[in-house]
Amino acid sequence: MSGYQHRVAGQRLSRLDGVGKVTGRHVYAADFALPGMLFGKILRSPHAHARIVRLDTTKARALPGVRTILTARDIPIIRFGTAIKDRPMLADGEVRFVGEAIAAVAATTMEIAARAIGLIEVEYEALPAVFDPEAALADGAPLVHPQWSTYQALPVFARDGNVSGRCSIGHGDVEAGFAEAYRVYEHRFTSQLVHPGYTEPRAAVASWDGNGDVIVWTNTQLPFDMKNMLADVLDLPASKVRVIVPGIGGGFGGKLRVGVEHFAGWLARKARRPVKVMTTSEEELLDAYPRQPTIVTLKTGVARDGTLLARKGQVIVDCGAYANSGPATAAVALQVLNGPYRTANLFLEGVAVYTNKGATGSFRAPAGPMANFAVESQIDMIADDLGIDPLDMRLGNAFHEGDSGPAGEKLASVSIAECLTRAADAIGWKDRKPGRGRGKGIACSWWMTTGGSSGVYVKINPEGTVTLISGAVEIGTGALTGAAQILAEELGIDLADVSVADVDTESTPFDYGAQGSRTAFSVGNACRVAAADLRRQVFEIAASQWQVPVDGMRLDGKAVVLGNRRMTLADIAALSLRAGGGLISHGAVIQPMPTFDPARVRNHPLPAWTSPSYHAHAVDLSVDQVTGEVSINRYVVVQDVGYAINPTYIEGQIEGGVTQGIGQTLSEEIVYQDGRVLNANLTDYKMPTAMDVPRIESILVQSPSVNGPYGAKGVGEPPCIQPPAAIANAIAVATGVRVQTLPITAEKIALARLDEPRSSQPKSRRDEPG
Repeated sequence: MSGYQHRVAGQRLSRLDGVGKVTGRHVYAADFALPGMLFGKILRSPHAHARIVRLDTTKARALPGVRTILTARDIPIIRFGTAIKDRPMLADGEVRFVGEAIAAVAATTMEIAARAIGLIEVEYEALPAVFDPEAALADGAPLVHPQWSTYQALPVFARDGNVSGRCSIGHGDVEAGFAEAYRVYEHRFTSQLVHPGYTEPRAAVASWDGNGDVIVWTNTQLPFDMKNMLADVLDLPASKVRVIVPGIGGGFGGKLRVGVEHFAGWLARKARRPVKVMTTSEEELLDAYPRQPTIVTLKTGVARDGTLLARKGQVIVDCGAYANSGPATAAVALQVLNGPYRTANLFLEGVAVYTNKGATGSFRAPAGPMANFAVESQIDMIADDLGIDPLDMRLGNAFHEGDSGPAGEKLASVSIAECLTRAADAIGWKDRKPGRGRGKGIACSWWMTTGGSSGVYVKINPEGTVTLISGAVEIGTGALTGAAQILAEELGIDLADVSVADVDTESTPFDYGAQGSRTAFSVGNACRVAAADLRRQVFEIAASQWQVPVDGMRLDGKAVVLGNRRMTLADIAALSLRAGGGLISHGAVIQPMPTFDPARVRNHPLPAWTSPSYHAHAVDLSVDQVTGEVSINRYVVVQDVGYAINPTYIEGQIEGGVTQGIGQTLSEEIVYQDGRVLNANLTDYKMPTAMDVPRIESILVQSPSVNGPYGAKGVGEPPCIQPPAAIANAIAVATGVRVQTLPITAEKIALARLDEPRSSQPKSRRDEPG
C-alpha cells in the first residue's frame, strides 16, 4: 500500500478500550475476585543480609481464619530469574535484602492475613552486606551469592563473583585516538533508583482445578513468559499453567516478571481455595522492579572542531540482590552511550553488579535515560569548553544514512539531523542567551524497536465484524487500537468493526510481550499477514459465487468489490459457515536481526538494534537563583515515528514518557541508607503531579522503517530517555553550574552554586596532544 492514502490507519480515532476505562466498567486485575477467595500476605525481611536462625509459625497458624502458611520448608527450592536463575520464591535460610519474602499467609480476610504475618517469629544472624556496586566489585567484597557459579544462566553473559553480567562493544584503537585528540575529557555521572509509577499495584488471583491445572489472573505484561516462569516455580509442565490477563493499570516494564503470581499459585495449591495477592505501596517501593541505579564513567577525545575521535566508557548497573534484567540493561546501555554519533575509535563496557538491595528491573527504555544523561551532558560540556555551539557539535558528529552503527550494522532511515534541527528551531535556539536564571537545553538519542515473534488469529464474524485475537496485552498505550487500525485498513472495514479479545494463554497465539516499543509494530505486521490470507479466502468465495477470476477484486466498505459487483463480508461469512466452517486466519511475524560485525561485540545479547528510531528534546526553563527550584517554560519533543498509526496516542506516549523523565530528573528517588529504604511511601517518594508538568509539544517525523507496518517504528519508550540530559543541559546554561548526579534537586543546584568557583573548573582534560 505504498503511497496509498490510508482511510483508517494514520487517523486520530478513539481507542477500542476507552469507553470501558473512562466509565469504570473495565475490570483490572486489582478488581478481579472469585467466590470463596482467600487473601495472601507476605512476611518480609527487616535485614539486608542475614541468616535465618529460627522461623516459628505456630502462633500464626493458630489464628482463626488462617488457612495456610508457607515457608521455604513447605515448597521445593526452585530458583527462577530472567537471565540467571538466582532467586527463590521464599528465602531459603538466608535473606539478601530488606523486603525479601520469608513466609506467605492465606486467610479469609486481608486483615487476618496481616495479623498472622505479625505473629510469625523469626530470629536472624546478621551477615556482611555490600550496598555500593563499586565496593561490590572490589577484591574481598562480601559475595551476595557465594554459590553464583551453580546457578543456571544464559551463556551469553560473562559472570564472576558479584558480577552478574559483563559485556562490551568496540572498534578501532581507542588509545591511538586519544593520542591524536586535541583534548581529552573524563567525567563521571550517577543515577538513582526510580519506581515505574504505574497506577495499579501488582495483583494476581490463582485457582486450581480438579486436574491439577492452575489458572492465574494477573496484570502481567508478558503472559507467555509468565506461564513458563510459573511452570518452573510451581514445579509443573507449562501445559498445566494457564494465564489470563484482565485489564492492566500501567506497566512501564515493572510488570514484565513474576511479582506476586507465584505466591498466589502456591498458597492456592496448599489451601485448595482461590487466593488473591496484591502489593501495597510500601511493598512496591521495597520489592518491585525499579529502574537500576548506575555509575557511568566516560572518557572522550575530540579534534579542535569537536569531531569525536575516541570514546571509552563504562556503565555499572546496580542489579540489587538478584540479577533479573540487569545484565541485559547493562548491555543495552552501550548503544545509548554511543549515541547517534559516528566515533572512529570506541570501547564501551557494561557491568551488572549484585548488591544487598532490592532487585531491579526493566523500567521503560532500560538504561536509556541514565546512559543518555551521561553522553549528552558530556557533549554539552565539551562544546562549551571548545567554544562550539552544542547543536553544531551534535550535527557535526551525527549518524548519516548508510553509516555503520556501533556493532557494524548498516543504518537506514536515519533522521537524527532533522530531529535536532526541528527541536532547536521550535524553542528559538539561535536566540538563546545564557545565564540570568534562564536556559535552553537540547539532547538527542536513538532507540530500538524490539524484535520477538507475534502471532494473531483474525476471524470474520457472521455479521461481518472482525475479531482480533492476540497474545499481546494492552497496557494503556493504545497500541492494540493501533494494530486494529492496521487490520481494519487491510480488510476495508471501520475500526469500530474490530473487537480485540482478552489474552488467555490457553486460546491466544504466542506474543513476545508488551515490551520494547514493539506491540503496535509487531502485532500490526502480524495483522497484515493474517489479513492477506483472509482476503484470499474472501476473494475465492466471491469468485466462486460470481463465476469469475479473483483478479481485480478488492475489499472496500465492508464488502468485496469487482467493477459494479459488490458482496458484503457478512454475506461471504455466512457462505463460509455453510461451506467451510468460517473465515479465520493466522498471521505470524518476527523482525529480522540486522547483519553486524561479531568482532565488535562481546557477551552482548542484543548487539544490533532493529528498526531504530531517532529523537531530540529541547527545553526552555528557569531556575530560581536563590532556592534552585526549576520551572519548565517550554518542552518540545521531535520524534521519528516512521509512520504515525494514530497520532493522538503517539502524542500521549510522548507526554507520558516526558513526565516520567521529568520525575527521574528532578525529584524521584528510592532512597537507601545501609540497605534500608527510607521513603517507602507515596508521600516521600515524589512523583510529578499535574501541577509539576508543563505543556509538552510533540512534532512527529515520519521517516519510514524497512520492517514496520506502513513504515512505522516503535514509539513507547523513547520519550523518557532524553529529559534528564536536556533538562540538565538547560540548568547548566541557566546557572553556570553542572550537576552530574540524578535527581537534580533544588538543593543540589543551590549547593552547586555556592560551590561554583570549584565546580565550574573543567574536569580532567588534556589541552594539547602528547
